[in-house]
Amino acid sequence: MIDLIKQFEAVPVTYPDAPTGLSTAASALDEDMIWARIEAFIAHRFSAREVVWTLQGNGGDQFHPRLTPVVSRVAHFWGDQWEALTLLDGPLGVCLPFDGTYRITAQVGAGAVPAPVSEAFRRLAEYLAPGEEHPGASGFKVGLAPIDLEETRSAAWVAKAMQLSGAGDLLRPYRRA
Repeated sequence: MIDLIKQFEAVPVTYPDAPTGLSTAASALDEDMIWARIEAFIAHRFSAREVVWTLQGNGGDQFHPRLTPVVSRVAHFWGDQWEALTLLDGPLGVCLPFDGTYRITAQVGAGAVPAPVSEAFRRLAEYLAPGEEHPGASGFKVGLAPIDLEETRSAAWVAKAMQLSGAGDLLRPYRRA
């Protein structure tokens, strides 16, 4: 059995471009913030970055990386110090040749952003953008005399943005590597 001790994922130098067709308010939002929220929700990466997995396993175990696509990788085994070794691919992942602690350093992320992911970005950005819509509003009251406007929002409306915007449904196929 493999125990994943630590996973470190670097922040990419650049994220993909935002999709076109966003409202002015949605375009004004920080694109990197929206991409970071989407990538925290899924296992697929569309811009390159380094990921380091430190794990313990037994000989014959196979490690399936939790992020995809893995473009390249190097591996080290801990003896008295980190020693380089070559790990072979098996049917379920990377094969560990013997018991011990391993460090796998990989370059992850490549490819064009699929249409469902672009649409999820658009939905999330439009949901978070300030405007005439009132996302997360659970109550809204308007008075007529001296204009009295009152709005009630759930305290978690931003935290639930992925689900409430509909972006999470589009991203479901990208949740697992």
